[in-house]
Amino acid sequence: MRIHLPNSAFLGNLDPFLRSFDSSNTKKLEITANKKWISVHPIVLSMVAALGLKIDSSHIKCEDIEATSKHYLERMGLFKFLGIASGIKIREHEPAGRFIPLTQIKSSDELSNFITEMIPLLHLQPKQAEPIRYVVSELVRNVLEHSHSEHGAILSTQYYKKSNTIRIGIADTGIGIKQSINVSHHALTDLEAIRLALTPGITGTTRKEGGTEFNAGAGLFFIKSIANVNRDFFIIYSGNSMYKLLKSKPGHIRLHADPFMDRHSNEEDLPYWQGTLVGIDISLSATEEFSLLLDLIRDIYIKTVKERKKARFRRPRFI
Repeated sequence: MRIHLPNSAFLGNLDPFLRSFDSSNTKKLEITANKKWISVHPIVLSMVAALGLKIDSSHIKCEDIEATSKHYLERMGLFKFLGIASGIKIREHEPAGRFIPLTQIKSSDELSNFITEMIPLLHLQPKQAEPIRYVVSELVRNVLEHSHSEHGAILSTQYYKKSNTIRIGIADTGIGIKQSINVSHHALTDLEAIRLALTPGITGTTRKEGGTEFNAGAGLFFIKSIANVNRDFFIIYSGNSMYKLLKSKPGHIRLHADPFMDRHSNEEDLPYWQGTLVGIDISLSATEEFSLLLDLIRDIYIKTVKERKKARFRRPRFI
C-alpha cells in the first residue's frame, strides 16, 4: 500500500487524497509526504495509523519528512503508532495546543476512561463538551459493537483556533459497513450500505424497525444531524464508497431521514478501504443548545420509524 500526506487534506477537499491512496499489496506500507508543508485533518492520521497496525513495522517505509510542519506528525504520535523512528525532535518551547494524539480504544472500559480524560485535554467548556463527548462515544461504540476489528478504534482530535472548530477522525480495519449491515438487511453496494447505516432506525443487528433496546440504529443519524444543524462537514468511507455531508446553506435547515436528501456528495469506485473511516467537524461557535438539538433529532427519528412501521404493516402479504 502507498499513501501520500499532501499539503492540505481536510473534509471539504478530502476526495483527491482518498483517490490517491493505493490499497494494493497489503503486506507493505509506503508513506510519502509533501516536501514543503503538511496540513491534514485528524481522519488522515487515524487512517495511516490504522493501516500501520496491520503491518509489521519492518515492512513500513516512510521517507524523510522535510516539511516544516513535520513536528505536528510527531506530536500526534503517528510514528510511535507505526513503530518507526522519525528523527523529528519536538522543541521544548513549542506549545502542545489542544489536541488528542492518536489513541487506540479496544474496549468499553477504555472508551469510558478516554471520554473522562478527553475534555480537560481539549480545554472545553461544559456546553462545548456535550456534543464532543456524545459524538466520540457513539462513533467508538459503533466500532466496538459492529466492526469486529481486532485493533479496535483509532482516534485523533485537533482544535483549530482560526475556525474555532474541533475536528475528529476515527478509523477501523474491521468488516466494513456493507458486511455489518447485511447481517439483517440487503445492500448490494458499499454506498447503499452507507445510506442504510445513516438512516434512522436501521441497524445491522436486527430487521426490526427502530432496532432493539440496546441498539436503536440512531447513532450515525444523530451525528450526521448534529453536523447538518451546525453547518459542519461529516464524512463516512467504507469499502469503495464515500458519503460526504456538505455544509448546509444559510437559512432554515431541515433534517431528512434519507441521507441522500441532504446536501451531500458521494463517490464510488474509490480505493478499497477494509473497514470504516469517519470524520466530523464540530464548530464551537454554534449557538444551538445541544439538549434542544437532540430533542429535535429524536423527534425526526421517532416520526421516521413510526412511518416505516406503518408502511410495512400496510404492505400486502401473500400466503
